[in-house]
Amino acid sequence: MQNLFAMTTDERAAFEEFRDDLLAVLGQAVANERDRDIFRLRLERHFVDLYTPLRRLYADHPGFAAQIRLLGERLVQAFAGRATDLKLLDLEREMTPDWFQRPTMVGGIYYVDRFAGTLQGVRERLDYLCDLGLTYVHLMPLLQPRSGPNDGGYAVQEYRAVNPELGSVGDLVALAQDFHGHGISLCIDVVVNHTAREHEWARRALAGEPEYLDYYLTFPNRTLPDHYELTLPEVFPDFAPGNFTWYPAMAGAGRWVWTTFNEYQWDLNYTNPAVWGEMLDVLLYLANLGVDVLRLDAVPFMWKRLGTNSQNQPEVLDLLQAFRAAMRVVCPATICKAEAIVAPADLVQYLGVGERSGKLCEIAYHNSLMVLLWSALATKKADLFTHSLRTMPPHPATSAWITYVRCHDDIGWAISDENAEEIGESGYLHRQFLSAWYSGAFPTSFARGAVFQFNPLTNDRRISGMTASLAGLEIALEQQNSPLVDLAVRRISLLYSLIFAYGGIPLIYMGDELGLLNDSSYLADPTRAEDNRWLHRPAMDWNLAAQRHDQRTLAGRIWSGMRHLIDTRKRTAALHSAGSTTPIDTGNLHILGFVRSHASGRVVVLGNLADSPQHIGAETLWRAGLRGEIRDLLTPAEPAIALAHDRLLLQPYQSVWLSGSQGSQA
Repeated sequence: MQNLFAMTTDERAAFEEFRDDLLAVLGQAVANERDRDIFRLRLERHFVDLYTPLRRLYADHPGFAAQIRLLGERLVQAFAGRATDLKLLDLEREMTPDWFQRPTMVGGIYYVDRFAGTLQGVRERLDYLCDLGLTYVHLMPLLQPRSGPNDGGYAVQEYRAVNPELGSVGDLVALAQDFHGHGISLCIDVVVNHTAREHEWARRALAGEPEYLDYYLTFPNRTLPDHYELTLPEVFPDFAPGNFTWYPAMAGAGRWVWTTFNEYQWDLNYTNPAVWGEMLDVLLYLANLGVDVLRLDAVPFMWKRLGTNSQNQPEVLDLLQAFRAAMRVVCPATICKAEAIVAPADLVQYLGVGERSGKLCEIAYHNSLMVLLWSALATKKADLFTHSLRTMPPHPATSAWITYVRCHDDIGWAISDENAEEIGESGYLHRQFLSAWYSGAFPTSFARGAVFQFNPLTNDRRISGMTASLAGLEIALEQQNSPLVDLAVRRISLLYSLIFAYGGIPLIYMGDELGLLNDSSYLADPTRAEDNRWLHRPAMDWNLAAQRHDQRTLAGRIWSGMRHLIDTRKRTAALHSAGSTTPIDTGNLHILGFVRSHASGRVVVLGNLADSPQHIGAETLWRAGLRGEIRDLLTPAEPAIALAHDRLLLQPYQSVWLSGSQGSQA
């Protein structure tokens, strides 16, 4: 009742009308009285967060009242259909709301087919995931895509079916149960911005059905599309230029369809409340299969506005808030991850700030951290990293970043001109340098990557490539140069050490734990040849994986280092995601540093970006809050650190996680 008393008069009236309309449906659908009580309590707790954004978005829409009535029925039916074991998990996670923020959370990213062939194959490789120490596994797009080109699985034809080449919905449920039995949370992708043109909604829109034409953004002529295009960027300028596609057979007379990504991916019309309701149905269905984390793909694009780039519009936050509130009524054990690869200033809002704190996605990709790490590695300088991350607002204490070195996508150099200028650099020239460095075009580069989607209008060049290849291992092996191999392994370890300690859930990209290199075999596949992102989507090398426990092998060295980072992270309470991360000036341009502060303690993380030994003064550690006996958590068996001549020496690409014996509380 406390939540009821906290409502305004108007909110309470709306809630009581909504609740009373549901009583009969709830009584029929949910037999257990305790379950009905739980539903009513959750609805009371989250109703305002659900209803308020929907009213802001749709109050003037003629279908709003009907959609609100339908929403109540959706919530009841999804709650009634939730399995008993998942309802128990809901209660457990409501009592342990920081379950995803704990240092024991360590993730991996895998394409099902590239890793193990099928979902059943993943079940058979569960021992490998457990051996690595993972507690979170993101399986890349596995819902049924369109046939032929499908943007790597992100052109979904059916949300309630699994790609038949990978298995069935039953296989997905069985895998989720296996994961839960081994303490692993399952993450899958849900494309919320668009569907494949073969989706039933799109096919009915193409046929001219008015109800489904309103599910997409379509136009009878180029007048509005041309006005929109004036301020819209191009996602794939090479093979999908423009943002609109003409379909001459659509609705009899032909129409232009908004297609941000590819012509076969049709953007949904979220100004229509029926679209929001349909997508909520999808999210609840997938949560009820046992999925723990729903990665909401392309969320910044969900709302369009003339005269803008149609990204990061405030209405997107209303859409997400309503999704989250509805899910917290039905399936609170399932959380949402925002796939928002946007500028640093726009990123934090997807975790919920200000009046939305705790009401949006629980986790989001820290794209800026990834970009700035690769930038620092190329320049051997920490200044841009330190300055850029200092200017970002802190994430809410109830949320967590997803930190990563590489993923399935390209690297776009999301470095602002303002941040670069404030340290005396040109943002444009720096981005050009990074593209040259990581494509291997720069004369002294150690990297082997490929330019993705060159835009001749902006000179923008993104980069494809595996971590090991971008870090120099591929070239070093080709040259059979042992010292260069050692430096490349050190770079890989440094990058992962920094993301493991930065704060959030660190993700290991499939194969990085073994040092897998770029794979050019995609060029022989005509459905993939034009998309060089497949360069960093290699098939798992199980022969190499068999060497992982032999430290005489290269794979064994990298695996051992990764396992050590995982083990150290899991026993370091101060790395809890509710804590803060503060970048620091170390007094040495080549040494990157930040402080992790939490109620359980403080850790100072340092990383040498140079291929030569570097040192910092003891006063830097003092200013960072370290007192007493200082130890490196990564080398716990070693004696306390002796500061020779009041200096700490770091070897090439070495990282340390330092903790003091006194005054180390945050």
